[in-house]
Amino acid sequence: MPRVVLIDDEALARRGMRSLLARHPTVEVVGEADTLAAAVAVIEREAPDVVFLDIELPDARGFELLARLPAPPKVVIVTAHAEHALQAFDVAAVDYLLKPVSAARLAETIARLERTGAPIRSEAAGDGEPVLRLRTSSRVVVTPARQVIAASAEGDFSRLTIERLASLLVLQPLKQIERSLPSPPFLRLSRSLIVNSRRVSEIRYESRDRSVIALAGIAQPLLLGRTATARLRTWATGTA
Repeated sequence: MPRVVLIDDEALARRGMRSLLARHPTVEVVGEADTLAAAVAVIEREAPDVVFLDIELPDARGFELLARLPAPPKVVIVTAHAEHALQAFDVAAVDYLLKPVSAARLAETIARLERTGAPIRSEAAGDGEPVLRLRTSSRVVVTPARQVIAASAEGDFSRLTIERLASLLVLQPLKQIERSLPSPPFLRLSRSLIVNSRRVSEIRYESRDRSVIALAGIAQPLLLGRTATARLRTWATGTA
């Protein structure tokens, strides 16, 4: 189910797009924005899979938004102006919709989004256990959440260590991975590291600001800095 943010300075246009998207049960609208500043804030907060982006915003042009994001989501351009198509190609937009958008034309866009690759989403197996669909550069890996041992930031992407699998580079930022992992047992220790607390086998405090954590399924213990050590200590002592 792609998570979508609508960015348009016209409330009527956003309302119309919401109405059209409501006909597609595989799509979830998680936010809206009418300015560049508001768009940056809602994207950082919601980490959507797709942005429906108007070109003309009151405080900037829509294309400027993409330049401000370290890992922009997929983009669908929605505009009343046909002359921006070349720029849309430059930013690898999934589609280019001219206002007013028809239901039939939007259905084509949704189908195209589905063909571009599944986003990371937490689903439930028949027994209610969370299941992740993880998109790499060449495949989609489906795994129960409990088999994830640790996840770390690697540039704009994430590196996951999963039971019985090699280390996996996933084409999504760690913030989005975090949304897909149940807490507990998953513990965000720092901006760049999430661990499965059920895999913790040993903790060694080297100082107030440094510690080493061993996880079942990872050969080398992880060295943690001040923030991660403090959060680990809080979890270990049950004082959270």
